[in-house]
Formats: sequence, structure tokens, C-alpha cells
Amino acid sequence: MSVTLVNPEGLPKPEVYRQLSVATGSRLVFLAGQVARDAEGLPVGEGDLAAQVEQSYLNVATALAGVGGTFDDVAKLTVYVVDWSPEKMPLLGEGVNRAAVKLGVDPVKPITLLGVAALGEPDLLVEVEATAVLD
Repeated sequence: MSVTLVNPEGLPKPEVYRQLSVATGSRLVFLAGQVARDAEGLPVGEGDLAAQVEQSYLNVATALAGVGGTFDDVAKLTVYVVDWSPEKMPLLGEGVNRAAVKLGVDPVKPITLLGVAALGEPDLLVEVEATAVLD
């Protein structure tokens, strides 16, 4: 399996994400949105966007490991942030970078970032959904 990240000519070339990915493999994995909960379902990082982003990314990796995958198999991410504003970008980046260091991965993927009014529970600040491709 291989996920190749691309920024095609004629489109902006952002540093923090790629415009598209080309994936080869035989199993598609559609991961439900992951939030800042530990293995026991307890909240992580209450009120701390960076901590919640970190835990959500770690949960994506944990879920993928459960089906024989890794974060490197992710072809696309969708990130939902409560009350998004551009001022929150540094905290989002901090959480992503902390998770990437713990996982030993390059977190740069095609990503859609959506600001939302609320998530499923009032303490949640972020939810991360992934699509992956495995052999």
C-alpha cells in the first residue's frame, strides 16, 4: 500500500497540508470522528484545543492499528473545530505536531478544516475523521 501526497501545478502549495493523495491498496478504512477521550472514555485536555487535537490524532492512529494500519495509511483527514477562528491555527498546529512526534510520522495529509457550532458533547473542541487505504 502506498499513499503519495501531491500538490499539483496550478494550485497553491501549502506547507501544512497537501492538495491530494493518490492511494493504492485493496481495503478502504472509513474512521468515525475521533475525539479527546482516552481508552476508558474519559475526557482529555478539557478546555485545551492543542491537547484535544493531540489526543484525537493519537486515537486515529490507535484505531488504525486495530485493523493493521498506521497513520501513514491515512489518505484524507477532516477536522471539525468548535467556534473556529484563524487565531486557533497555532493551537491546532501544536496539537498535530505533538501527536506526530509521539507517533513518529509526518502528519501532513490532504485535510478539510471545518468550523462548527458544537460537537456531540459540550466539552469537545475538536473531532478528527480519517479515510485510510490498506493492502
